Amino acid sequence: MQTATVLVDTKTYRPSEGEEFMNPRQLEYFKGKLNEWKEEILRESRETVAHLQKETENHADLADRASSETDRALELRTRDRQRKLISKIDQALRRVEDGSYGYCEETGEPIGLARLEARPTATLSLEAQERHERRERVHRDD
Repeated sequence: MQTATVLVDTKTYRPSEGEEFMNPRQLEYFKGKLNEWKEEILRESRETVAHLQKETENHADLADRASSETDRALELRTRDRQRKLISKIDQALRRVEDGSYGYCEETGEPIGLARLEARPTATLSLEAQERHERRERVHRDD
């Protein structure tokens, strides 16, 4: 399904329950929100790379060196999590394009605007997510 291009200002427009769910305006809003989020992550990643390249100095003091290595490891773990998040954002953008964005992968029901606002990459409705987490807990306890 092709989405119609609708100009939406993500700073002033907020989807509301009174609108048709995932109408072109809402789809464009979430597409913009996802793209802005992705660009922010990519910008932060570029800044991190520049910072890490700049801070390749050797520390004479072992405590300073250990602290620097710990900071570097933490930063790299954070960037790895963000790399995975970019993958989820890209998947969500594909769902916007194919018309399945905003609908639960399990039930096909609308996920809900409040949940999508809080977590734009959500693929499950709140109820389906809670069921999924309960199943995980039960199997983890086994």
